[in-house]
Amino acid sequence: MGYILSCGTSTPAYEINQETGAKFAEEMFRGSFKDLPRLLKAFQNGEIESRQFVEPMEWYSSEHSLEEKNSRYCTHAVQHGTVAVDRALNNPDFLYSGVSCSEIDAIFFISSTGLSTPSIDAKIINHLPFKESVKRIPVWGLGCAGGASGLARALDYCKAYPDACVLVLSVELCSLTFQRGDLSKSNLIGTSLFADGIACMLVAGSESHLLELSKLRFMPNLKASKSVFMRNSEEVMGWDVKNDGLHVVFSRDIPAIIQNWLGPNVRTFLEDQGVSQEQIGMFLAHPGGKKVLDAYTKTLNLNDDALLHSREILRKHGNMSSATVFYVIQRAMKEKQSSRPALSLSGALGPGFCAELLLIKWEEME
Repeated sequence: MGYILSCGTSTPAYEINQETGAKFAEEMFRGSFKDLPRLLKAFQNGEIESRQFVEPMEWYSSEHSLEEKNSRYCTHAVQHGTVAVDRALNNPDFLYSGVSCSEIDAIFFISSTGLSTPSIDAKIINHLPFKESVKRIPVWGLGCAGGASGLARALDYCKAYPDACVLVLSVELCSLTFQRGDLSKSNLIGTSLFADGIACMLVAGSESHLLELSKLRFMPNLKASKSVFMRNSEEVMGWDVKNDGLHVVFSRDIPAIIQNWLGPNVRTFLEDQGVSQEQIGMFLAHPGGKKVLDAYTKTLNLNDDALLHSREILRKHGNMSSATVFYVIQRAMKEKQSSRPALSLSGALGPGFCAELLLIKWEEME
């Protein structure tokens, strides 16, 4: 078992509302579509109010080479990643006292929005006093599923080493992949959804002495995980890599896939764990967008409250790719309640096409 002890985030400096984003898109895509006014309604109807970016809005109005965008990615990823790690290790909302970097046995680094060798985690280690024997596990290319997958792999690690404590750091700077010259509908929809987010989870095994530092009344215990892969579905979601960078691939069939493919896999996962769907009090889902959340609600027969945290994170931050699910879980951890449903389901979808599912038990601490 693995317990989530803490979470830390780093908020990019530039926030825009959806009205500003729609005006930007109208200027960028003018003359590209006959029905542009109808398509721009995605900004109004997506249940997103604000998003955060690492560069000011005017920066995205100009052309930038892949080299320049990736250089910005590396700089911002190290800066914000370092902050998120420090906040996860020293978050007074979750911990009675801070955790030393020397206590960390492994770092899982998750990203799909930039390239770096050595990976960003190596650069962050050179800014913070981690021990030289810390294990590095960089994971690239899982897109929105990366955060949930990172937690699942942290669970695997803590099962193997129950006295361990690990970090799962997600850095997604989606805005730096924006293609000014890509006049496709996928790019327009992506422009209405995606944002920048950085979050870090502190996860400890069941025998870690750091569990005693938790201030949480209800600690999230990662009980089980499941990975699901859909064969021959590479075109559903991902990047089309071209000379000028990463171009978004975003199928309109994703909501239908959730209903026809994900729903049965979720039910099978719960059955394998001896859990009924009625026992799941919260679905801490990665909120890919309004249509995705609506599809979750329909196929899993959820009530309005089950996706409250996911909808609130989408409203305030947009889709931050893999980091988003960490924001959702952190919001649930901060919720002040005298009691709460014992079980939650968390999950996310990503390129492949794939899904990562997590069963979370909220254990009341003495």
